[in-house]
Amino acid sequence: MDVVALGESMVTFLPSRPGRLADVPSFERGIGGAESNVACVLAAAGHSVRWVSRVGADGFGDHLVEAIGAYGVDVSSVRRDPARPTGVYFRTAGDRAGDGHEVAYYRAGSAASAMGVGNVEMGAARAARVLHLSGITAALSEDCLALLRELTAPAAGRPLVSFDVNHRQELWREADGAPILLELARDADIVFLGEDEAEEAWGVTGGPETIRELLPEPGTLVVKQGAEGATVFERRPGRGGRPAAGRGEPVAQFPAPLGSARPGRVVERAPYVSVVAPVGAGDAFAAGFLSGTLRGLPLRDRLRHGHLMAAAALTVPGDLATPPSRDHADRLAALDDDAWGRLRLGPGWTHAVDRAPEEVRTP
Repeated sequence: MDVVALGESMVTFLPSRPGRLADVPSFERGIGGAESNVACVLAAAGHSVRWVSRVGADGFGDHLVEAIGAYGVDVSSVRRDPARPTGVYFRTAGDRAGDGHEVAYYRAGSAASAMGVGNVEMGAARAARVLHLSGITAALSEDCLALLRELTAPAAGRPLVSFDVNHRQELWREADGAPILLELARDADIVFLGEDEAEEAWGVTGGPETIRELLPEPGTLVVKQGAEGATVFERRPGRGGRPAAGRGEPVAQFPAPLGSARPGRVVERAPYVSVVAPVGAGDAFAAGFLSGTLRGLPLRDRLRHGHLMAAAALTVPGDLATPPSRDHADRLAALDDDAWGRLRLGPGWTHAVDRAPEEVRTP
């Protein structure tokens, strides 16, 4: 496989109209989960992808497996739990960070929260060029945390580990997740982290360079800066950074197709997007960046593919969108800086394959 994504997916209920959960009369069923979102976008972009997880032996579990499999994701390593349900959640319309926004999770005791080293196909999880994980999984249970520690521990033959910090303070009930997330990130090879997350979790301010000082170990660190864009730091294995405390020298190596010819720092602004809903954009960004990494693209183009995949998610109401075709995305990513800065992306832009790049814009 190009990528294995391991983590919980839930059935998502999207509101039929804006308003409080108490007032919304009906909901449309969808799917949501950080890791499975990344898997679906990568599969739709033409990569071979496996999703590893556990779901309940119920209708919602059936729906998740069928819906994620329909994107072309290998779901053969998803296990059913007869004693625990599939997680679900409901949300109101609009921005998760907006005033009055509500999310009601029903995931406590879910099948995925019982994932552990003893009930997950470890061989299937490791059989990929890249293993993608998220900090959300670490917060679900002690067994899930032990599983992530096992998968991120430096070891001979370990795949390249991609880790999206995904700090969700509300998931960390008794334990403080900040030091745990820092530990896991320091053992990963590719790390995705928002500036706002770094401040919330670790009190780090001062911009991407300060975050890099906190996390010198990952070969690739992507700092997301919202509408402003993103900054990526990359170094060759064995240069800079320090080994993770108590774990010895990292042994994961960048295969030739995954490595950057020149290590360094690249900043790339995001195009203007007419936002419908922000959910799923971070997962889509990670998928776009990983796709570019798998293809051996330069750092600038990896960031641009991340921005384009995020723009696809931002212009639909749910977590997942139909991504642009590879040719379409490549054409936009190859624009010069001035043309890239003029991009205006709105609903339906991913289907505008017959337009010139500068015409893919909102009115």
